[in-house]
Amino acid sequence: MAEYLASIFGTEKDKVNCSFYFKIGACRHGDRCSRLHNKPTFSQTIVLLNLYRNPQNTAQTADGSHCHVSDVEVQEHYDNFFEEVFTELQEKYGEIEEMNVCDNLGDHLVGNVYVKVPVAPCLEPRSGNISVPMATTETSQPEDYR
Repeated sequence: MAEYLASIFGTEKDKVNCSFYFKIGACRHGDRCSRLHNKPTFSQTIVLLNLYRNPQNTAQTADGSHCHVSDVEVQEHYDNFFEEVFTELQEKYGEIEEMNVCDNLGDHLVGNVYVKVPVAPCLEPRSGNISVPMATTETSQPEDYR
């Protein structure tokens, strides 16, 4: 029985643990999910929840209508964001193997930043505080980093 439970852990067949949370560290159901969201005690992946805001999704005029933002402006905004966050995290925590930014309209993924480091961090910066405005920092153990 233990072998079977171990073989289905984190899959769709697992009726106790959330497979979405296990795979990507986020679940569209959030706290309303009927399955458990097991946060790992250590991981090579840090999840910065809802950190990136795509200007195409958020630009509005004073009357609430949507503003058009050019593709060039969006790319420039993203490049600046990526460089700032990557540099800041690298200065504070050391080597970064990979960093992915989600630009997804699903509330559970929108703006999430996944940072993969060579060893599980203690989440204590080497020096000072991080100046990037991080709403929430968690460790995550995505099954498939991409």
